[in-house]
Amino acid sequence: QVQLVESGGGLVQAGDSLRLSCVVSGHFFSTLAMGWFRQAPGKEREFVATISRTGSGKNYADSVNGRFTISRDSGKKTMSLEMNSLKPEDTAVYFCAAKPGFATTETQTYDYWGQGTQVTVSS
Repeated sequence: QVQLVESGGGLVQAGDSLRLSCVVSGHFFSTLAMGWFRQAPGKEREFVATISRTGSGKNYADSVNGRFTISRDSGKKTMSLEMNSLKPEDTAVYFCAAKPGFATTETQTYDYWGQGTQVTVSS
């Protein structure tokens, strides 16, 4: 059973930075494509960023491209999301997700999910 545990959320001001982490257990880390998704109140869960099994392929939502950086560390079995220049519209619960095979931007294709971590950006 794959377990994903996120950490790093919090309350920050617009323009600040945060780093989210997701630790993976229970599966061969190198076989998993991974991604970050977020869900704001009253909205559907949406794609933020994905990273391939090797880490060589990365994909970002237009809304975060240039501000967020996704990465993974095989030795620590951890995926991270560095978020810079945060905006109030980035406020949401951020979820870590994983799936065998290739990364996609569609939430329904991911098999494993973390519990989520709240990010709140004040103006």
